[in-house]
Amino acid sequence: MSLALGKQKSSLVNSIARMILRLSGWRTHVIPPHTSRYVLIGAPHTSNWDFVLALALMTVERIPIRIMGKDSLFRWPFGVFMRAIRAIPVNRRERTSMVDQIATKFSETNELVIGISPEGTRRKTSHWKTGFYYIALKAKVPIVMAYLDYKNKIVGLGPSIKPTGDIKADFVEIKDFYSGIIGKFPNKQSKIELSEQ
Repeated sequence: MSLALGKQKSSLVNSIARMILRLSGWRTHVIPPHTSRYVLIGAPHTSNWDFVLALALMTVERIPIRIMGKDSLFRWPFGVFMRAIRAIPVNRRERTSMVDQIATKFSETNELVIGISPEGTRRKTSHWKTGFYYIALKAKVPIVMAYLDYKNKIVGLGPSIKPTGDIKADFVEIKDFYSGIIGKFPNKQSKIELSEQ
């Protein structure tokens, strides 16, 4: 594929994504992170539609987001799809933790956006998972807060925070940002709290 053809295809996909958002009544609001290396978290996550809206936002804003997946998913037949979406394989059998593996990926490149759902499920939970925080802390990259506000039909990127190592204090800042943002099914929204364990 020629460079010109590739750009035309990218522009067409971008235009389609914009049209989908506009026709469905959604608006975007983005605070640029001013860096090409960061951990992107998305919340609240209460519906399968969240993925569609988030994908549209990533396409419109041309954010090269990548997700993680167990390395076993990279075998046939799922491997074709996982490689097509540029997912990053994580080996959970190694002594090296997932946090260390992804932090290493950050150190190997000047451009990497890792997308993580801190709730980890569409069901309501009593706390968020904290892997995203420790990946950002270890890699020394910011956390960018993406959101889906169904009440106001806005999908966007909020402010960035640089992890300080004081997770309790940093979680207060994260919680303050997401307070008032309503998911598709509010009764399924997880609490933005740390595990008591």
